[in-house]
Amino acid sequence: MLLDGVHIPLLTPFYPDGRLYVRKLEHNVRRYSLMPVSGLAALTSISETESLSDAERRTVLETVGREAAPDKVLLAGVGLPGVRESIALAQVAADADFDAVLVAARPAYTQVRLREGHATPELQVYFEAIADGSPLPVILVSGERERALPLDLVARLGGHRNVLGLLEQSSHISRVMQVRERTAGVKRTPTVTPTFTAVTGRMLHRATPEVATGGTFVSAESLSGGVALATTPPVPALKTRTKETGFQVLWGLASDATEALRAGAGGLLQPVAAAVPQAAFEVWAAYKDGSHSIIAEKQGRLVALEQGIPPWDIAALKAGSELSGYAGGRPRLPLLPAMAERQQEIAALLRSMRA
Repeated sequence: MLLDGVHIPLLTPFYPDGRLYVRKLEHNVRRYSLMPVSGLAALTSISETESLSDAERRTVLETVGREAAPDKVLLAGVGLPGVRESIALAQVAADADFDAVLVAARPAYTQVRLREGHATPELQVYFEAIADGSPLPVILVSGERERALPLDLVARLGGHRNVLGLLEQSSHISRVMQVRERTAGVKRTPTVTPTFTAVTGRMLHRATPEVATGGTFVSAESLSGGVALATTPPVPALKTRTKETGFQVLWGLASDATEALRAGAGGLLQPVAAAVPQAAFEVWAAYKDGSHSIIAEKQGRLVALEQGIPPWDIAALKAGSELSGYAGGRPRLPLLPAMAERQQEIAALLRSMRA
């Protein structure tokens, strides 16, 4: 699976009483699917996953898989405290037609910690066991500070047949370069379209679309005096090719996004993009076009917004999404919604970047 491009993390909408609001989730997925982004990510760090029940997680994944456009890469966060639970959730994601899973450093027991920058044996087993059992390719998630994955562990896991890449959220560009260097021997050949965009499982297995013919198709048999039958012309097979990639890296912040791309990251998955997906895509597009002045302008605005709405402020992300026309709503208790004054600050931030 190719991870290039911009991937939008999905917020989880709730009713005021805390129930899962499926219709609003459908609304968001459909709207994001109209964007020129590469993919969508469900059950991420901004999705309030810990507050969801098993049934609600299943509903979220089934909803996203059903409503997303076939050409969008779908990623699902499945890093639960236990290995068995994580693999079970990965199977739910596979059944919902997702393409890969995100697994963060969330070991089963509180005593399993990163010791002085080195992974404990339990942590390595945690990732390896999930990678062994997952029906979908695994993307490792490296967070800030003590949740940043040791580079030695990333290098070892990078050679696993079912480990696709890394989502780097540590804000250290040097880690992107180091990961690329330590996994230089890893080679993958994902299936892509003729224009080198990702081919998803839904693109390969989607139902035969209706073909507009301007009227009923007339078979050759009917023209020769046989019985006239309305038949559908064959649909051309999806044309694909392969592209050689290495161990792929996604950058998880607006800050230093283009620097991370230059350092070897293939794509972006930024929490702030949930509120301003177009702005996130414009940074990517400017980078691909090589327009340095536009890059500086676009990324500067996005970074300013991230400074005002940091990735961990779910209430602010939801308020920003509402102001941008997406369903955000209130977070689920015990998280509190953004108050009126905070909403005014967020609105001013959005106006300043012309969102």
